Amino acid sequence: MSNSNGRTQQRIPKLPGMLDVGYNAVRDNLNIEVAKEIFNFIQIKTMAKEQGTKENPWILKTPPLTSDFTMHKDTKDGKDILVCTVGKTILHYDYRCLSDLQAMLKKYGDWMELGSADEQKPAKENTVEAWGRSEKNPIGGWYGLKKGLRGRFGMYIPPLMEKLGFAEVTHDPKGNKMRSK
Repeated sequence: MSNSNGRTQQRIPKLPGMLDVGYNAVRDNLNIEVAKEIFNFIQIKTMAKEQGTKENPWILKTPPLTSDFTMHKDTKDGKDILVCTVGKTILHYDYRCLSDLQAMLKKYGDWMELGSADEQKPAKENTVEAWGRSEKNPIGGWYGLKKGLRGRFGMYIPPLMEKLGFAEVTHDPKGNKMRSK
């Protein structure tokens, strides 16, 4: 069966929970990677509405499973952010980091070391932490938004990615890694 632009349409069943935009992109034989990214982005937005609010934050553990912290989605200055609360310390990360990190990990295609470090310390090369502050990432720098507290991306974002079902994370005392699902 051909569509109006001459491409062959595939007969693809619509899966439960699959949003029309992702389904239509696949059905119309568009680039499957683009369709997946659209679907993942919308899925992240949808999940945030159900859980991850200030009233109902995600309750998480650091990768070594030694500390608890919470995260929730909020808006600051018109920008979607993740608010990470660790004890009395509050960190902010650009909400876009979730979809950007997942896309990078899919492209990387293997386990990547987390390499968590404070803002004032250099990040180990080829780690999630280094990518989260690199000029080569999609936003051209830090996903952490609070000056002085922009680091620890590799400690706090991977557990949320795991909770949302977008990544696998190891839980060893040191040297933890993650990969995209």
